[in-house]
Amino acid sequence: MPAHVAESDSTTDPVDPLAHERAHLAASRAALRAMREDVQALDIRDVTANWVNAAVLQAQIDDRIKALADLSHTPLFFGRLDYLHAVGGDLAEGAEGERFYIGRRHVHDAAGDPMVIDWRAPVSQPYYQASPKNPQDVGLRRRFGYTAGELTAYEDEHLTDPVEIAHTSRLLQAEIERPRVGPMRDIVATIQPEQDEIVRSGLGGTVCVQGGPGTGKTAVGLHRVAFLLYAHRDRLARTGTLVIGPNRSFLHYIEQVLPALGELEVKQATVDDLVTADVEVRSTDDAAAAVIKGDARMAEVLRRAIRSHVTTPTEPVVVVRGSRRWRVPAYEVEEMVDELLARDMRYGSAHEALPQRIAHAVLVRMEEAGEAPDDRVQNTVARNPAVKAAVKAIWPAVDPAKLVLRLLAEPEFLAAHAEGLLGEDEQKLILWAKPARSVKTAKWSAADAVLIDEARDLVARTHSLGHVVLDEAQDLSPMQYRAVGRRCSTGSATVLGDLAQGTTPWSTESWSEALFHLGKADAVVEELTAGFRVPREVIAYASRLLPAISPGLAAVESVRESPGSLVVREVPGAEALDAAVVAACEESLLHEGSIGLIAADARIPALGAALAAAGHAYLSPGEETTAASRLTLVPASLAKGLEYDYVVLDEPAAVVDGEPDERTGLRRLYVALTRAVSGLTVVHAAELPEALV
Repeated sequence: MPAHVAESDSTTDPVDPLAHERAHLAASRAALRAMREDVQALDIRDVTANWVNAAVLQAQIDDRIKALADLSHTPLFFGRLDYLHAVGGDLAEGAEGERFYIGRRHVHDAAGDPMVIDWRAPVSQPYYQASPKNPQDVGLRRRFGYTAGELTAYEDEHLTDPVEIAHTSRLLQAEIERPRVGPMRDIVATIQPEQDEIVRSGLGGTVCVQGGPGTGKTAVGLHRVAFLLYAHRDRLARTGTLVIGPNRSFLHYIEQVLPALGELEVKQATVDDLVTADVEVRSTDDAAAAVIKGDARMAEVLRRAIRSHVTTPTEPVVVVRGSRRWRVPAYEVEEMVDELLARDMRYGSAHEALPQRIAHAVLVRMEEAGEAPDDRVQNTVARNPAVKAAVKAIWPAVDPAKLVLRLLAEPEFLAAHAEGLLGEDEQKLILWAKPARSVKTAKWSAADAVLIDEARDLVARTHSLGHVVLDEAQDLSPMQYRAVGRRCSTGSATVLGDLAQGTTPWSTESWSEALFHLGKADAVVEELTAGFRVPREVIAYASRLLPAISPGLAAVESVRESPGSLVVREVPGAEALDAAVVAACEESLLHEGSIGLIAADARIPALGAALAAAGHAYLSPGEETTAASRLTLVPASLAKGLEYDYVVLDEPAAVVDGEPDERTGLRRLYVALTRAVSGLTVVHAAELPEALV
C-alpha cells in the first residue's frame, strides 16, 4: 500500500497534514536546540565546592550537550501514535492528551510539555506491538518517510477500523532496504514485535538470541543496551556496560548505533582486549593446541596448580612483643589453612586473611594472659616479621603469568596438575617446544592470555559490570566464555550469535553449553527466524549449506523477495577469474549503496592488484564507506557481522579451502554468502562446493 495522506476524520490533521507534520518537526528541532542551549548556558561556578566536583559536573554537562545534538541526517521522530483515550500519569512522561510523536530521544518545549517521546518509554511500546488484533487503545499509527533528512511522506494504519485491510508498510520496507553507506545504523524505526520483546526484557536476567543472517540480532542487542540504560540509568551508571565484538572492524562498524540513540557511555572491546591488558600477544597457536587451551578443563588445571603453592605448616609461629613470646602451634596454623582451603576463597584473599587469623590467635592468648589488646594490636601482629615469614612459606604470593609460564614450559609441572584431566598427547600439544626464560620474553598467544586471565581471577576477583553484550558468541571457546562471564558475574548479559556461523575450531555446538561456561545457565534463549536484511533468493541459496554445517537449525525465512538479487557466474578457467570479479564489481557499482568484494584471505593480494590495475580504489574492512568511496575488499575471515548493499563473492571453493577443516570452511562460506542486502554475485572458476550445488 503506497504512502498516502489519510482522509479527513477525527484523527487526521487539518487541510495539509504533511505541512502540519513538517511544522511539528521544525518546532521539535527548535525545542531540541533550546534544550541544548539551556545546558550550554549553565554556570556551575557557584554550585561546586571544589575543583574535583567542578570537573565531574562539567563532564556530565558535556555529555548531556553531546546527547542533545541534533543529527541532521537522523529523523528526530519517525512515528506517531493517536490513542483512543487520554494516557495519563508517568506513562506519558508528563504529557496530556492522546497524540504522541515517537523518536530517538525525548524533546520538550519551553513549558516542559513533550514534543517527542523517547522510543523506550512505556507509552511508545504500542508503536511496535499494537496490531488490529490487539490495538492496545491505539486508533492510528502513523509512520513517516524521510529523504535526506526531510519529511516527505507518511503512512497510516487505523488499527481499530474493521474495514481497513492489513498491509505491509512500504515506508517500513523502504527503511529496511535503504542503501548502506557508512557505519551500521540503528533500527529504532523498524523494530519488529518479536525483536521489541527481547529489547525490553528486564535487566535482571540474561537473554541469549539465536538469529540467522539478517534477523537483526546485533541491532536487537544494541537497542537492548539503550533500553536498559533508559530504564535503569542510575544502576548501570554505577556498574557500567560493555559491548564485546569479534574484531575491531566489527566494532568500528557498529560504534555509531548507540550515540545515535543518545547513549555515549557504553564501552566496546574484543575478548582479546579484555585479557591482554598486561600481556603482549606475539604468537599464534595451531588449531589443535588452541582447542586444548580453550577447553574448560584448563580451568581446573589452573586451580590445582595455584593451590599447589599452599604447604602444610610444620613449625609453630612465635611472635615476640617486648619481653613476651607468643606461640601459635603448627597444628593450629594448619587448621587455619585447612579452613581457608575449604572455603575456596580467592587465593589472594586467603593470602591476606591468613596473617590476620594468626594475629587473632595471638590476641586470644594475650587476653587470656590479662592484656587488653585492640584491633591496632592485631594489625601490628599481622605485620610482624615472624608472621610474614610464616605466611610466605605456607601461602606464598603467586604471579598469574608465571604460573601459566610454568604450566606451558615444564612438562612435570603440567603433568602433576593435569592428571586425570588431559591426556599425555593433549599435554604435549600445549607444551612449548622452546620454553621461554621469563614472562617478559615469552611469546604469548591469544589463548595463553585467556589462561593468564583465568589465573588472575583465581588470585583476585575480576571486576563485574552491570551488563555485557556479547556478539558473535558462537565463536568463543569455553575459556573465553569464562573470561566474559567474569565481567558480568554479578550483572546480566545479552548473548548474540548464530550456531551456523561458528567459524573457529572451538566454536560452540549448543547454547546450553555456552551459557553454562558463561556462568548464565539459567538464561532465556530466544530465536529470531524472520529475516529482514538478506533477500529471500540469497538466503535460500546460502541455506543449502545448513544440513552440512548445523543440522537441525531452522533456516531463516526472509520477508523480502527480490527477483534477480542472486547471480551465480562461472568463468572458463582460473586465469579469467580476476577480470570477471572486477567486472562484477563494476556492475555492482552502477547501483546505489555500498559494495563488498569478499574473498578467501589468500586471494586478497591478487584481487587488490586487479582492482588497482583497473583504476578502482578500495577500502579495507573498518574504513568508513562514503558516497565517493563505496567498494570494500573484505577477507572472508573478517566478513562476519558486516553487511553491504551488493556483494561480489570470489571463488567459494577457495573460501572453504582456506579453513582447517571442511565444516569450518563451509560455515565461513555461509557467512560470506549472507552479507548482501540487495544483491549477491558469485563468481567462480573452480567447482562449487558439493553442499552448495
